[in-house]
Parts: sequence; structure tokens; C-alpha cells
Amino acid sequence: MNRSVLRRIKGEVGPLENELIDDFASGAVTRRTFLVRGSVLGLSVATMGSLIAACGGDDDTASPDPTSAPDATSGPDATSGPDATDAPPPAAGEIMQGGVLRIASQRPGSPLDPVAMDNIGSYTPVVQSFEYLCGKGEGAALEPMLAESWSPNDDGSVWTFNLRQGVKWHTGGDFTSADVVATLGRLAGANLGASITPDSVKAIDDHTVEVTLLNADGQFPYLLSPYNPQASMTPADYELGTLFDQRPDGTGAFVLESFDLATGANYTANKDWWGGVPYLDRLEIVFSDDNATQINGLLGDQVEAVIQFAVADADALFNSDAVTVESIRGAGHRQIWFNVREGMFSGENGKKIREAVALGIDRPKLIEQVLQGRGDIGNDHPIAPVYEYFDPTLPQRERDVERAMALLEEAGVPGLAVTMYAPDLQEIALLAEVVQSQLRDIGMDITLGVESTATFYDRWCLVYDSATPRSDGTPSQCDGGADFGIVDYGNRGTPDRYLVAAYATGEWNSAHYDSPEFNAAVKAYQATVDLESRKEAIKLVQQIAHDDIPYVIPYFYNTLTAYKKNVQGIVSTGLGHYYCGKAGFTA
Repeated sequence: MNRSVLRRIKGEVGPLENELIDDFASGAVTRRTFLVRGSVLGLSVATMGSLIAACGGDDDTASPDPTSAPDATSGPDATSGPDATDAPPPAAGEIMQGGVLRIASQRPGSPLDPVAMDNIGSYTPVVQSFEYLCGKGEGAALEPMLAESWSPNDDGSVWTFNLRQGVKWHTGGDFTSADVVATLGRLAGANLGASITPDSVKAIDDHTVEVTLLNADGQFPYLLSPYNPQASMTPADYELGTLFDQRPDGTGAFVLESFDLATGANYTANKDWWGGVPYLDRLEIVFSDDNATQINGLLGDQVEAVIQFAVADADALFNSDAVTVESIRGAGHRQIWFNVREGMFSGENGKKIREAVALGIDRPKLIEQVLQGRGDIGNDHPIAPVYEYFDPTLPQRERDVERAMALLEEAGVPGLAVTMYAPDLQEIALLAEVVQSQLRDIGMDITLGVESTATFYDRWCLVYDSATPRSDGTPSQCDGGADFGIVDYGNRGTPDRYLVAAYATGEWNSAHYDSPEFNAAVKAYQATVDLESRKEAIKLVQQIAHDDIPYVIPYFYNTLTAYKKNVQGIVSTGLGHYYCGKAGFTA
């Protein structure tokens, strides 16, 4: 162990970073955990590489090597990149300059409002142009995007972001701290309302921003990354409700040319992108709500990539020599929601009905039949097994048909008939059918209301900004909607957005769940700054969600994406983003 290197680096960083370095040096955390946690705290790839070398590494060989991870500023350069007209032909496997990449995507299920978008069909077209302060790194790690670096104070309650200089908006002008302050000010009344107020964000200078949080949060940078899609940076004079397709702009690798909800979106390469001139000349996103249509389009050469697909109809993809399939094991899941505030699923009897549903489904069979084994079992809380602080000691809820039937009897609703709503998205329609069949065994008569994503999200959270407050006085934004249904939640590097938006606030809380005990447990978890404290804090979060059952979470699915073998350089988050700034076609 090279202690002189450790001492030098520890003298250059704060107490939270020092604690992580000590944990890694002592073997208390693995190399993978060190890389993820270090990236969140703002340690650079080079610094982490030096620390790993100084400590001699560990045996966690599945983790990426930080010294060879892609640099956020590398890639094709405007001055030194290949020339499309007179450069020598690229070697086999090298990315060529030029070409049009066509991508099949789910149709947007809501307007292209960067602050309020809520589904993968909307994320995809927006993030081709709008970027985040923090980007996706290797695995669940973060890397610099519009922020070159960031760091916390001693307890994670104040974060400082150093912005990349020389970044230009598509419509002209420099990206500066004024844009960040204005963007976060808009988010303070919406997506980030649980973390900041408009007064929380201060510009230190044109390229430095300081964010003071309402509560300490050791993982706050995740909320300014693609894992919180609504937090993309928009121009200072953007207003709430501004739609991307009506006012195109951004700092990203591609400039929006046209958008049509029925067909798709078209982009041209941004030759002034801070990351260098993209390899691709153009990008086309082709919309379709049908899983089989997207898959057949890839196999039939109508498109070169599919952002996400379900395993149904996909055997030909898995068996194709012309296609690369990526499987991302993550925290993406489906929530079966109940309205726990009023109606049949509320009160003491409603709790019995919710438990009956939770006991009536057969989770291993759902994974087998719906996912063909590509997923992890769920236990009615959103903390996935992939998180290093997941608590495996909570007993797994298993199917018990007799107990479920008894609970319906006790609730006075044997043979309960109810409609369950769901979006026609990937495997969800099949999931709804199998759940319908399984719950028939406990006497429930479920009618399915499966509908297009274009209309479903209006039913899921029908009324926003309700006058009916929650127990803490904040608005119950997701105040309307159906009493029973299935909704999708994509992969996140941290569960904070699930815990806050779906449980602890009203933003996406289709269950209308309002538990001061749970909210306090979430705040205690977020305030933790080391792995052991987080492991301890998450136990209560898991337990309360599991016991209260505002949502049944049957499984965590592996996100599947596919593209042609001659396409390289795509970065997928597993949440519905495709980053193509360094993507292109090989020879």
C-alpha cells in the first residue's frame, strides 16, 4: 500500500471523501462500491485510479477499471477528428464519420416538458439535446457532463458544482451558472421540491454554483443526472410549461429539426458540441407503441436500434447474429398501486385487501412467464437487490392463496370485482394478464383497462396541484387517478426518486400514500454519508413500505436494449435515455 499517495490525496479532499478512502483502504467496501460512491462525491476517474493503485485494488474483478473508463471530454474532436471527405478508410471495428442512426422508441406519453415529463417516450427525444450536470458513468457511477466536478461540505448538506466552460446553447450564447440557478429554481417547485427551495441555489461566479439542501443528502448528484430525467439543464429564460418541441434548444450532441407525435423526431449533429463533432450526421427517432413492431423494424433494417423492448416476441433478436443485445440488471420495476387514502383500498379493510393481493400473486412465476427469468424478485418496496445497501434480511413475501382468501373474507369483499388499469408498454400488458389470472385463484374478478401510453398517464396521476394538502401541508399533486393499476418506474442509480416521488411526496404518488413515519425514515436514510449507516437506515424504509403495502412490487426487471452489430458507442442508462454523441457505424 502506497501510504504517501493516500496521504497526499486525503489532504486534497473533504471529510466525506476521506471516510470513503479509509473504508476502501481497510477493505470495508469493495472496488465497485468505491467507484460508485467516489463518483457521487465528485472524485475524478484519475484520482480513483490512483487510489486503487495505491491500495493494490481488490478481488472485485467485475467492476470497471477507472483508469480506462471513457473520459467525459474525449471523443471525436472538431479539429483533429476524421474528415468525411478525404480521410483514409477506417480499420475494421473503428467508427466511421457520417451516417444516419434510426432508433425505435416508445411514443411519448406526455408533452415534451423537460420539467414535467414522466415516461421513457418523452425522455428519449428531450435528452438528445438537453443535458445534465452529472452524466452516466460505468455501471451505477456518475461522470462529469455539464459540471466538470462537484464536492460536498462535511455533512452533505451543501454541494458545489464547477461548470464546464465553453459550452454553447444550440440557439447561441454561453451556458453559465445563471442557467443552472434558473433551472433549479424551476425544479424547486416541482421535481426537486423535497430537496431545495428557489433560494437554495447561488451562483458563486459564472461557472460555480452552490446548492444548500433542505436536508443533508449524501447522494444528491444523482438528482442532477439522467437518473432524475426532469433535472436536465434548460436556458435561464425558459418558463415552466415550455415544451421542447415548441422551443428547441440544448447543449447536447444533436439539434432538433422536427417532431411529430405520430411518427418521430429528427435531429442533426451539433458541430459545436463541447464533446467534439459527433460521428453521426443525423439522428432519427421512430415512434411505435408496439413491441413486436419495434423488434421487427430492427430485424428488417427499418431501424438500427431499439431503446427498450420486452422479451415477448424477442426470440429472433436474441438469436440474431446481426444484433447486439444488452441486458442491464438494475432497479427498474412495475408498481401495482392502490388508492390507500379513500375507497375500497383504504382503512383497515383496505389494508387487508392490499395484503390479499400481495399474497395472491406468484412472483417467481411472474418472473418466469413475463420476463423469461430476466429479473429479480420484489418484496413490495423499491430497494432493489442491486443496491449495495439492500437489506436481504427482510422476510420475502410468498404466495399464500388460503390466507389471501381469508383476508378478503375478513374485509367483507369475497369475490371482489375491480378494474385494473395499465399502459400498453413493453411487458406490462402481459403482466396485467398474468396477475389477473393469478388473483382469480383468490376469488378476485379483475377487469383489465390496458390503454395507450398517450392516454394512460392522464389517468395515472389525473389531477396535479390539488388543493387537498398532505399531512405535512404540502400539495397532494397526484390527487386524482384510478384506484387500482400498474405503472412503470425505470432504472435509477439510487432509489431516492422512487422513495420521494412515489411515497414521500405527492408528485407521482398514485397511491396517495401519506406516512409521516415513512417520510422520516427516508430523510434519515438520505442524510447518511457512509455505507454502513445507509445499510442500517434502509432497513426501516424497506420494512415500512413492505408492511403498509401502498404498492405491490412483484419484480425488478432487466432492461433490454438492442442495436445492429455495426453500431458502436451508444450509452444506455436503462431508464430510456440513449446517448449517441460518440456513437456511429463501424466499417
